Amino acid sequence: MSIERVDRDSGVVWRVRWRDEQGRNRSKVVGRRRDAEAFDAEVRRMKRTRELGRLDAGKETLAEFGEEWWRLYAEPNLARSTQQGYAILWDRHVLPRLGGYAVRDLSPRVLQKFRAELEDDGVGPAAVRKSLVILHGVLARAVEWERIPSNPASAVRSPSAKRSRAVTPLAPAAIEIMRRSLVAQGRLGDATLISVLAYAGLRPGEALALTWDHVGKRTLLVEGAVSLGELKETKTGRSRSVLLAGPLRQDLAEWRLAAGRPAGDQLVFPGQDGDPWSPSAWKNWRRRIFAPAAEAAGHAAARPYDLRHSFVSLLIHDGRSVVEVARQAGHAPTMTLSTYAHVFDEFTPEDRIPIEDQIRRARGEHVPVSYLTEEPPGGGSWKIPANAGSRRPDSNRGPLHYE
Repeated sequence: MSIERVDRDSGVVWRVRWRDEQGRNRSKVVGRRRDAEAFDAEVRRMKRTRELGRLDAGKETLAEFGEEWWRLYAEPNLARSTQQGYAILWDRHVLPRLGGYAVRDLSPRVLQKFRAELEDDGVGPAAVRKSLVILHGVLARAVEWERIPSNPASAVRSPSAKRSRAVTPLAPAAIEIMRRSLVAQGRLGDATLISVLAYAGLRPGEALALTWDHVGKRTLLVEGAVSLGELKETKTGRSRSVLLAGPLRQDLAEWRLAAGRPAGDQLVFPGQDGDPWSPSAWKNWRRRIFAPAAEAAGHAAARPYDLRHSFVSLLIHDGRSVVEVARQAGHAPTMTLSTYAHVFDEFTPEDRIPIEDQIRRARGEHVPVSYLTEEPPGGGSWKIPANAGSRRPDSNRGPLHYE
């Protein structure tokens, strides 16, 4: 190692020379002799402690490090659906603005500017927040892998995650209109899926992962979910038992009988050839089956996931505590309270109605299912609800018919 003076037209600078751990000649130019001496001393110290390789740590660009992160961390540890979402945000927002930066040059100021540019370009708060979350995770691995000493993303505040509007649960009466319109079209399996989503509060992927062995006398066991056509663990990585209300238990029993009494290890809502639903099958179901039923109930903008809110509302009006509601829904209590505070505020103990009564009352507000198969007492004809359809139920038709 050595320090040498270099005369340039712009003035005198100092060059520090050394050999790295691979025996290659290296050098660095600094402006003042005292800085050169300090750097030379640091190189000598790092050579003694076998830390010389850290001089080059973090020199690769974020784009290069991102490829390493993806190969070593994302692919082995993240679900495929998560990988897809991350890849879209990374390619769309992160790489174009930060991909050329060396990892060690990503300071809090650079990342603050990154957030500001996203917002100036009209990127929504959710996408900005998720982009920062991904960036924080990538740079956390950079710290672990000794490329940088600390995570600069930790100093950057994300946009608020508050909901833009309060959730609006669909009332049991609306759920019953949806369910009956599907039964009237001969789609008993689809109607039962609506019941499971609304009266057990399962996430769509959890409902599609149910087998008949998961259906007990009083509870549904939730221990998996369908993601991108494959059976995975639940979103939280935990299993839970969910209340199985009497009307829903009856719906499931009727569907199992109509489906030919499948074995316990068979899916309650099988896809093509009995396999889990593919992403395209789910999209088709939402567009062709769920959306018309929701429109018939006066909720054209509703999503299948929104039916979870209906179940939580049933629990709250049954007088369940925040902790119990959270456990049934698979939420943290804090999340449950922040999301459904307005529903809790509307409830008073004297208004408590058991869940089964809430569902049965809604079913009593409409013509019973028997109008499809039997003559009404005393002659005459049943009054079919508007938009309910006119086809008799065909018990052999499963939920995946899109003709």
